[in-house]
Amino acid sequence: MSADEIDHVVDAPFDDALSQRYLVYALSTITARSLPDVRDGLKPVHRRLLWGMRLLKLDPAAGYKKCARVVGDVMGRYHPHGDQSIYDAMVRLAQPFSLRYPLVDGQGNFGNVDGDNAAAMRYTEARLTAAANELMAGLDEGTVEFRPTYNGEEEEPEVFPGIFPNLLANGASGIAVGMATSIPPHNVAEVVDAATHLIDNPKAEPSALMDFVSGPDFPTGGVIVDSAEAIANAYATGRGAFRVRARWSVEDQGRGTWAAVITEIPYQVPKSKLIEQIAALISEKKLPILEDIRDESDEKIRIVLQPRSRAVEPQVLLDSLFRLTDLEVRIPLNLNVLDATHTPRVMSLKDVLTAWLAFQFEVLVKRSQHRIGKIDDRLELLEGYIVAFLNLDRVIEIIRTEDEPKPVMIAEFALTDRQAEAILNMRLRSLRKLEEMELRRERDRLIAEREELQKLIDSPARQRSRLKKDLATLRARYGPDTPLGERKTLIEEAGPAREIPLEAMIEREPVTVIMSKRGWIRAMKGHVDLANPEAMKFKEGDGPAFFFHAQTTDKLLLAAANGRFYTLGADKLPGGRGFGEPVRLMVDIEGEGNIVALLPATGGKLLLASSDGRGFITPAAGAVAETRKGKQVVNLRTGAKLALVRPIGEADDYVATIGDNRKMTVFPLTELPEMGRGQGVQLQRYRDGGLSDAKTFRFAEGLSWGMGGESGRTRTETDLSPWRTARGAAGRMPPNGFPRNNKF
Repeated sequence: MSADEIDHVVDAPFDDALSQRYLVYALSTITARSLPDVRDGLKPVHRRLLWGMRLLKLDPAAGYKKCARVVGDVMGRYHPHGDQSIYDAMVRLAQPFSLRYPLVDGQGNFGNVDGDNAAAMRYTEARLTAAANELMAGLDEGTVEFRPTYNGEEEEPEVFPGIFPNLLANGASGIAVGMATSIPPHNVAEVVDAATHLIDNPKAEPSALMDFVSGPDFPTGGVIVDSAEAIANAYATGRGAFRVRARWSVEDQGRGTWAAVITEIPYQVPKSKLIEQIAALISEKKLPILEDIRDESDEKIRIVLQPRSRAVEPQVLLDSLFRLTDLEVRIPLNLNVLDATHTPRVMSLKDVLTAWLAFQFEVLVKRSQHRIGKIDDRLELLEGYIVAFLNLDRVIEIIRTEDEPKPVMIAEFALTDRQAEAILNMRLRSLRKLEEMELRRERDRLIAEREELQKLIDSPARQRSRLKKDLATLRARYGPDTPLGERKTLIEEAGPAREIPLEAMIEREPVTVIMSKRGWIRAMKGHVDLANPEAMKFKEGDGPAFFFHAQTTDKLLLAAANGRFYTLGADKLPGGRGFGEPVRLMVDIEGEGNIVALLPATGGKLLLASSDGRGFITPAAGAVAETRKGKQVVNLRTGAKLALVRPIGEADDYVATIGDNRKMTVFPLTELPEMGRGQGVQLQRYRDGGLSDAKTFRFAEGLSWGMGGESGRTRTETDLSPWRTARGAAGRMPPNGFPRNNKF
């Protein structure tokens, strides 16, 4: 390495060097890439694209040119970045579903609302729109500064001077380093009305602007459902979000049936992704009240939602979809822009409009000064022409006789160099006698125009009147009664979408739940009895374990011997034809043959008891599990298992327990704790064996048990004082006639 090269090595701490270089990159990203300018609402890539198209004379009335030509020109002369990123920016400027007022008029495939990409730039063509022309109006009139391009060979404007309020009209979004911007599109007529109000009332309260700007106006329509207060607060601070929903209606399909039809979807939501979301809800059975979805869109969006039955409430269906899909989204508002000094800051709506109006006043003054300069140049020449006409014969003589006529004319008629040069360059046909009157009329007209322009420059009041007049002309082109200016997004306050419980989405029908000893489960339609041959159909060697009536809206609790509770939806059980399906396909139960109970999860309470005689009370609703893995409710001691799960009647006030040792106790229900999970307390004490059975009952009515056999008779013991004891006692032998299997 040479000594010269060593001299260029800088000895500096790595973190300092890194932070300095990263800061340079961050500032470049913020000021020259990601944030729009408050004056024209454009980022550099968009500004360079429009400027390049203007130089290619791609006016709205001109023919289209290939996008590849435009992108190549812009990349080579103004924007030395990737051609695909430039083309992507150009495509967005041409998409009527992305920009409220497109700045590029595209011909060919520029993508669609489904989320499909545009065709390659060699296939598509483009030209400017009228809005783009209005945004660039005045570029040739000395209104803005020009700066050298990246290679110093050409010049480009720092900002566009046009009166079109592009920042708010088309919005912007971008992510810089440590900051971002998100500005939704707005209605030009509303923005112009608000700006006009600010011209007359510069100190107006931010809330006063809400009389004119009701909210964003998205090219895809939709409905903004936020309150007026929330919208006003977002604009007052420059930060917030808007809840945007799809627009829908109900179509009567005859015979009492209906369908919901979506005609507008939220801004920047791809239609294909939205339909996939809804179709997934149907296939995964997460929205049982929705039967089908059809996309019948052509140029206009039409998505048809078919409900499960005519009894479904349309609002319930749509509220569910608003919560579960992108039929409702939040569009952020972050008015982070570069001000006139290229400083990024978050502005309120009033700040943005004030900064834009200040720039428009500046443009108005510069345009007037530029025009005065042009008038002064022309007046100078007109004075020279008039002198020439008054002395025409002498001028001709000088030109014919003098070798160098210019100095002679300057000396004789007190002309300036420019005047003399203009006279010498005149054509012979301009020497008509009437030309003098034309020159005098033109001079007088220009002098009058100059006086008016000077008054405009000197008078802020005249500037305000002129700008209001210009804004009124713009508003007439984009008024609410024009096809382009008509408001597309509805502002209609609505509360958050209701969370509809799953039970409300299921049609309530009676079913009979049947589960075999081997764990095969099914549900027959209607409430059938044991005499039904279909109900008692099982595989060879299998038989009934649980048989009860329920409703399709019920949740079923399945209790395993390890103390875990699982939940099944009665509407999701396989049909009653055949043998059903193994319950282990629906929930993750460990082992085999360890299902203790299966019952509906009503709003009541359950008595839980383990084989070692411990138990407690738990709410049935608290035992419902949300996942396939279930929920641990009973904590068991080593060697013990869950023995029984019994519903507790509303009037029950006592508990009866009996052990394997055929000893029975009766004690008040109030002696048992109510718990969500745990081991519980000792119900009955045993020397050997464990708990055989337990039940709750009403003490005043006595204790009843079945006599067995086919008679179906029961026996009731009303005098229970011999067995009445405190919880945890050993107990004594049950009454005569109690079943030998020690079950109540």
